[in-house]
Amino acid sequence: MRLILLGPPGSGKGTQAKLLCSRNHLVHIATGDILRRAIEENTPAGARARPFMEAGKLVPDELVNGVIAERFASADRPTRFVMDGYPRSLVQADTFDALLDRHHLCLAAVVLLTVDDEEIVRRVAGRWVCPRCQTPYHVESNPPRVPGVYDLDGVRLEQRPDDRAETVRARLEVYRNNTAGLARHYRDKGLLREVFASGDIEGVYQRILEVLRGQAGSSC
Repeated sequence: MRLILLGPPGSGKGTQAKLLCSRNHLVHIATGDILRRAIEENTPAGARARPFMEAGKLVPDELVNGVIAERFASADRPTRFVMDGYPRSLVQADTFDALLDRHHLCLAAVVLLTVDDEEIVRRVAGRWVCPRCQTPYHVESNPPRVPGVYDLDGVRLEQRPDDRAETVRARLEVYRNNTAGLARHYRDKGLLREVFASGDIEGVYQRILEVLRGQAGSSC
């Protein structure tokens, strides 16, 4: 099975992608993680991506397309996968369509997760991580034993620049400006499936399975 997960930042794409991958033997391809790693390692791609991500703006299409093309050109190119955070624009979608065609791969479905904006801000702005190992916490749903401190060694937790409330609101505005055309693109292809993504994680996962019912035996 080959899937794309769409949805605003904080809609749970990463969480649901990991569940889908671990339970269905799929490869998780998360462009946000790839780009954050590049920033941490101060690679040329990371240096170019940093100002955009810290401002809550989309990283330029050509840079993200290049990262994805490299992944699919590698010796361990995935043939069963979940795309998390890509494509985010029509240009990226067209480029990805062409890339899949070159590799003789097709998509089973594109799942659009929908969540209220204020719920998104609450979810994302409450996230903090250990700066060393990136262990995540949430001030409401998964707080550390001592506020602001990593449970295992007392390191002060940090908030990623793109998780700050003002950045989240900027990212949501960018998302809205891009997602309408993207959703139409995949709806016209007969691939789009919408899932209400509020509520507990397992409940959302089961809703995704429901809209994917009938895809299990597909060659895509």
